[in-house]
Amino acid sequence: MEDLDTQVLRAAQAWHTAGLPVLLVTVTRTWGSSPRPPGSLMAINGRGETVGSVSGGCIEDDLIRRVREEGLDAVCAQGRPATLRYGISADQAHRFGLPCGGTVELVLEPVAAHSQLPQLLQANLERRSTQRRLDLRSGAVELQPGRRDGVPELTDDTLVTHFGPRHRLIVIGAGDLSRFLSQMALSLNFEVIVCDPREEQRASWALDGVTLSHEMPDDLILRLKPDARTAVVALTHDPKLDDLALIDALQSEAFYVGAIGSRRHTALRRDRLREHFGLGEAELDALHGPAGLYIGSKTPAEIALSIMAEVVAAKNGIQRAALVPVAEGKAGGAAPADLPAICPV
Repeated sequence: MEDLDTQVLRAAQAWHTAGLPVLLVTVTRTWGSSPRPPGSLMAINGRGETVGSVSGGCIEDDLIRRVREEGLDAVCAQGRPATLRYGISADQAHRFGLPCGGTVELVLEPVAAHSQLPQLLQANLERRSTQRRLDLRSGAVELQPGRRDGVPELTDDTLVTHFGPRHRLIVIGAGDLSRFLSQMALSLNFEVIVCDPREEQRASWALDGVTLSHEMPDDLILRLKPDARTAVVALTHDPKLDDLALIDALQSEAFYVGAIGSRRHTALRRDRLREHFGLGEAELDALHGPAGLYIGSKTPAEIALSIMAEVVAAKNGIQRAALVPVAEGKAGGAAPADLPAICPV
């Protein structure tokens, strides 16, 4: 499964290659409440078919109507990009299904050979972050290396957008827990790689959409060189498999590195990594252990949910301090100090 941006870009390029007129629609700015954030993409072809979204559906319906009734040439005069705003008044907000007072600004871009969609798709495939600069006067596009994330930057003459590689989850250990974790990650549009060199563990492990590796975990981490859109979770409980991979992951750009285990075993792991492998306190503090938010997890599915929730929080920039449970006795109370947070072994 590809992430939504890639699906939109690939559909737009496929329609263009097939000879259909295509618009690439980008949410550039929003005011007040809005259903989709800046940077959201949608592609619409001359038949009114769409991929992606820019609202809850009503703006899409209006764009489809305009394309079918007026044609793309009328929507984008002389084949140049156009800017539209929806929801400026309360009446429009109600008409287009926006929360009252919300406003959405869109740039509509006719897709052409100079749109450089194949090059952008290739950059995403190669996990290269890209800045895309659209000339609003001519429709010409310039691609160059850029930061992995960022809101669109719109001026009178240009629209600059940012594209990064798909988020990726590397799971060390094949088992029931990794299966549930992988299923959740796939549903959230993560690329998932499960690594386990133990043949008996891999023999019956298979999941559509997941890459299964038999490499030693530390070799895999060194080969893949986790970037800032990669999370690494160790699930084997075997220090021979987990520890070396965790060391390499903690010294990479990975946005999340975690390992399951009880609080006692997590403390022992930290001691090993400090005393035998020379990791500093800053690197050890970056290790999420025990991995996952405390939700009283008992089953593999519940443990997977708690881990994936923490991974998503880290992806979205939520600081760890904000994830600490409220005082014991309140809703979602903290785990007692003498009990394992996630896993009893």
